[in-house]
Amino acid sequence: MKKAVLYLSIITTSLLLTSCLKKEDQKNEIKSKKYTKLEDVKWLIGSWGNTTKEGNLTETWSQKNDSTLSGKTTFIAGKDTLFTETIEIIQTKDSLFYNTSVSNQNEGKIISFKSSFASKNEIVFENSKHDFPQKIEYKKIASDSLVAKISGNKQGKESFEEYPMKKK
Repeated sequence: MKKAVLYLSIITTSLLLTSCLKKEDQKNEIKSKKYTKLEDVKWLIGSWGNTTKEGNLTETWSQKNDSTLSGKTTFIAGKDTLFTETIEIIQTKDSLFYNTSVSNQNEGKIISFKSSFASKNEIVFENSKHDFPQKIEYKKIASDSLVAKISGNKQGKESFEEYPMKKK
């Protein structure tokens, strides 16, 4: 009888431990899968730039938290900062959003673009209600280069601008 109780105690304890381990593994699995869309665009993290005769473009990305990448874009010509943009790419549920605030535009309000396409090498955000651009794209060319492109309807005409950048 004592052996039966001992065996039963060992089996019960083993089942309880196994059950707890499985629940913890499931929690970790859910936590690691929670922001998978954001994981696919982490190649943006780092400092990127391009120098042309018009000036110096710099875009820097970092991870703010599990669900957010934080970015800042500046364009400097000579000693003058002509353009500053603060950006966040946020994963909310199964969607990515590109939220931007551009200096001296839109009364300082944040403009949001929703991802319409995302892969490990490209991300596209769109907002058909915005004046220009309506589409923002980032395409990874190689581990040290990307092209950012803005496009849409500008004063009744289709227009786009491309910004090739190298990792610094």
